[in-house]
Amino acid sequence: MVHNTKVIKRSRGRPQIRPDEETRQLILAAAREEFHADGYAGSSMVRVAERAGVSTKTMYRLIPTKAELFQNVISDRISRFVLEMDEKHLDTLPIEQALEHILITYGNLSLDPDTVSNLRLVFAESDRFPEIAAAFFEIAIRRTTETMEEWLKRQHEHGEIEVDDPTIAVGMLRGMMIMEPQRAIMLGLRTPPDRSEIARRAQYCARLFLDGCRPRSLHDPIP
Repeated sequence: MVHNTKVIKRSRGRPQIRPDEETRQLILAAAREEFHADGYAGSSMVRVAERAGVSTKTMYRLIPTKAELFQNVISDRISRFVLEMDEKHLDTLPIEQALEHILITYGNLSLDPDTVSNLRLVFAESDRFPEIAAAFFEIAIRRTTETMEEWLKRQHEHGEIEVDDPTIAVGMLRGMMIMEPQRAIMLGLRTPPDRSEIARRAQYCARLFLDGCRPRSLHDPIP
């Protein structure tokens, strides 16, 4: 007996389409490599697309200009910092632990090799491309400052600390935490600190800052 076997052909269907956000992350990763390798002026949108493995058509649809590409690279990293500054989580912690968490997160951001490379790029090319300096200031410096200021204001309102000018106070905190090591890294005098060193520095900076900002009623009376 002969059995006729019917072969069922499966429809090939449409190829799976990668979500735009996934493609965008590939582009940003490629752009970081391109900017670090060739600077802002020497970078090419076409080469970024090639590094990311996407078409230039897709590239320009998602991020139309090199200026916007640089802004997106900076914003993507800062967004992760802001997510870790979750207000509800910080407000559940004792003030010492909360400030340590803020400073550790800020240290990990500011002393990261990618951030240092971006700073070098901005310093080297901002005369020719002032838009990259403006973007870095608005997206990176101002946004992190405002996030830290909001936390200081809440602690002041709760009576935990006395801070007359949160902007000046944040500048002092930022300087204590990252200025010396970041400067040494940028000059090639040291390698970026590991997480344990950043945590130790954050603990020390938090203690110094809080000891100077405690409400007077919490200090020993001045003779």
